Amino acid sequence: MKLFKKILYGDYGDREAAGGQDGNHSIANEWPLWEVFIRSKAGLDHKHAGSLHAADAQMAIENARDVYTRRMEGVSIWVVESNHIHASDPADAEMLYEPANDKIYRHPTFYNLPDELKHM
Repeated sequence: MKLFKKILYGDYGDREAAGGQDGNHSIANEWPLWEVFIRSKAGLDHKHAGSLHAADAQMAIENARDVYTRRMEGVSIWVVESNHIHASDPADAEMLYEPANDKIYRHPTFYNLPDELKHM
């Protein structure tokens, strides 16, 4: 039983159809794909903004700044090389999240809230 499957973002299933090894260019000679996360001035968390190719992390940050924060809307940029991102398989979601159903204390639906409390 395998819970996690490595998914490479930007990986084409059919490399020849994607222009990989048909003579146009070689996958090995391409710059790696980087995922870009931006934290806005009003936000507390980084949000995925997109992807780009760059030779290294510094170039990825500079390119992300130029592409995704042209209007000075960001205060922080994270870049992660796509091949370092691991994701669970959506087909295994039920098995992966099923143990949380046993923990009723994680679902505060049985608490009585005072009437004065308008937002929670």
